[in-house]
Amino acid sequence: MKTIYKSLAIILTLVLVLSLGACQTNNAGNGTEQELVNGQFVGEGRGKGGPVKLELTFENSVINEIKVLEHNESDYTEPVIADLTNQMIKTNSTNVDIVSGATLTSHAVINAVKDAIKKSGAILTAKEAIQESEKAEDISTDIVIIGSGGAGLSAAVEATNSGAKVIVVEKNAFMGGNTNYATGGMNAAGTKYQEAKGIEDSPELHFQDTMKGGHDKNDPALLKVFTDKAADTVYWLEELGAKLSEIGRSGGQSVDRIHKGPEGMPIGTHLMKVFANQVEKLNIEVRLNTKAVEMISEGNKVTGIKVENKNGDTYTISAKAVILASGGFGANPDIVTKYKPELEGFGTTNQPGATGDVFSMLEKLDIALTDMKEIQTHPTVVPRINEMITEGVRGDGAILVNRDGKRFINELETRDTVSKAILSQEGNSAFLIFDQQVVDTASAIKKYRDAGLLTEATSLKELGEKLKINATELEGTIAAYNEYYKGQNDSEFGRRLLNVELTKAPFYGVEVSPAIHHTMGGIKINTNTEVINNSGNVVEGLYAAGEVTGGIHGGNRIGGNAVTDITVFGKIAGKNAAEAIKGR
Repeated sequence: MKTIYKSLAIILTLVLVLSLGACQTNNAGNGTEQELVNGQFVGEGRGKGGPVKLELTFENSVINEIKVLEHNESDYTEPVIADLTNQMIKTNSTNVDIVSGATLTSHAVINAVKDAIKKSGAILTAKEAIQESEKAEDISTDIVIIGSGGAGLSAAVEATNSGAKVIVVEKNAFMGGNTNYATGGMNAAGTKYQEAKGIEDSPELHFQDTMKGGHDKNDPALLKVFTDKAADTVYWLEELGAKLSEIGRSGGQSVDRIHKGPEGMPIGTHLMKVFANQVEKLNIEVRLNTKAVEMISEGNKVTGIKVENKNGDTYTISAKAVILASGGFGANPDIVTKYKPELEGFGTTNQPGATGDVFSMLEKLDIALTDMKEIQTHPTVVPRINEMITEGVRGDGAILVNRDGKRFINELETRDTVSKAILSQEGNSAFLIFDQQVVDTASAIKKYRDAGLLTEATSLKELGEKLKINATELEGTIAAYNEYYKGQNDSEFGRRLLNVELTKAPFYGVEVSPAIHHTMGGIKINTNTEVINNSGNVVEGLYAAGEVTGGIHGGNRIGGNAVTDITVFGKIAGKNAAEAIKGR
């Protein structure tokens, strides 16, 4: 009988142990025993686009799996999130490096994991992960492209389809550069989508608007190629998978011309999905975390580049042609203030990699630069956090008011004009005001709301009080604007596009101020995208496209023209480089 009781006791003990799977112990290294944790726990961190929720699965206080349950971060951060979570699983630790260019997302992921760990009560013991060493061997290719934004990938796709072998190098941990930040759309004139809506437009009118917007400083030859090729480039992008049939208007346009992504999706997000699909489909080699550090040349002929990988090792990529698509220098305060000292201390809307590294690489080739002092500020950027509110918000109906609750400018003037007007207001800032109708028109605006950037109120009086601006004047301003809408005549400031009556609650507002947005100056190119030196000669084998170049936008870039620039000239660079090297 004693034996039976003893057996039952053992069985009950085993059942108890199994039923309390989490109640195992682990020496935490401080002489005390800790319970081992098993099961799933959810953690949350705050990202750029809102909350990031992750589910961690623990096995004996070891992170076995991390699932993403919810996030509103930009699509380009997907590989960042995957890389960070994989690192934390491999090391069983949150001690991982922040990814430059995705700082807020990185913090959100790490904080979400920390939150789940805290809720679980687990004491983690870090593991030493095996570091995979990256090879740093000299290689050869037909064309090497510096930069994986819209210009670089347009060039890569076109060059590959023209029969060239391409390698793209990107110093960031993800593709896209500033293209990831593009929100508005792509300008093109005389498209079938405009015609279907009865919009009368032409490349000639687009040319005139852009020349006027650029204060007649634009290179006419480059601008003619730009406006003549824009519509065909829209159709080319659609052949690759883009959808650009929605039409709107941005500041400085005389007609509706900006082609938007589907359902108001930010144009950069949409196009980067298209390009990423093409990279995979065409098997284009893109080397991330790979920074170009030196141009290799023989006399006036470029023969490749030297690059540095994430381990700090350098190697050479020999090539028959090099395409520069590395973007501008809007995130490099030293270069910005060198050419425009009055912008010292300004914030920037640019991604951290927009530092103009390529300019120092080109000094030995005596490359010609143009319009370097032409640096644009974007008028509607949230102060301190440098989050840009797309120009499409104004195009879709938002107005600007000052602290007195009054309008002070035609909201659809060119960016430099609106920026100057905002800086002349009390506090050097203003407030974008709009209603639910405007929010309903574009997903980009919904994202600002989800990210907590917008102040929301059930009435204009409440909104004014929350924003600490004159609520009574704000009500009067909106009433006057709504009368302008009814008569389709803004007698006060001459705004021509009056497309919504601001009457539908809730109402929204956000403080905005100018920040460095686009560098119009850069490398001098000809209409074939060949790079020109200070002697006026073409540098053999060297091409450039996108914001790294100058001359196209003159003294001020019109919203929607950047995406046209990078795709039109990126495509030309890829095609011409591939054709030039045939037979070599």
